[in-house]
Amino acid sequence: MGPIFEALQGAAFLILQGDAELARIVQLSLGVSLSAVFFATLLGLPLGAAIAVGRFPGRKGIVVLLNALMGLPPVVVGLVVYLLLSRAGPLGSFGLLFTPPAMVIAQTVLILPIIAALCRQAVENAWIEYEEQLRSLGAKGVGAALTLVWDIRFSLLTAVLAGLGRASAEVGAVMIVGGNIDGVTRVMTTTIALETSKGDLPLALSLGIVLITLVIALNAAAHLVKDAAQRRYG
Repeated sequence: MGPIFEALQGAAFLILQGDAELARIVQLSLGVSLSAVFFATLLGLPLGAAIAVGRFPGRKGIVVLLNALMGLPPVVVGLVVYLLLSRAGPLGSFGLLFTPPAMVIAQTVLILPIIAALCRQAVENAWIEYEEQLRSLGAKGVGAALTLVWDIRFSLLTAVLAGLGRASAEVGAVMIVGGNIDGVTRVMTTTIALETSKGDLPLALSLGIVLITLVIALNAAAHLVKDAAQRRYG
């Protein structure tokens, strides 16, 4: 228990003194994960709502595929994005590989199916309940989908939070496309993996504590906002 206690002491010291390296890593991690969640939400909510309301050939197959993509292997996503952004790839001219934007792209691809699939399920449940009412008001297609998304907007926070949790815990994809470069693309999860392998447990533990605390705090804040909004707007 001695080494573990010493590691915990070291982690507490790094957090309480506001270690500069720790702060830099946390800031980059938050920037990458929140950016990915923003873009995935921007794309995933309309996509999920459109699939929920739309009736077209092959819809069931798309629903099955979307649900299957929720379990995308991160290393496969990282490999695909790496090939797209490499010098020989179609997007290689942009020079994004081994930069934070490349990590944002990888995380966006990874969590987009999660947000879209959860949104589809929520909107589809609402569509079953309100379909007749919406049709009587003349709402259909895109208009009906957007109306339902707005109506259940607070419930859709669950989908966004699921995406945030997945993004903040990601290691494989960001390691591949980011390279885990010190001071450039090193985020909390990749640093924890690296420092644990090096035996630097205080830094790894401090980042782990910060990561868990941030995830809990963001989830708690989102639920408080959701509850307050529902009490005010119904």
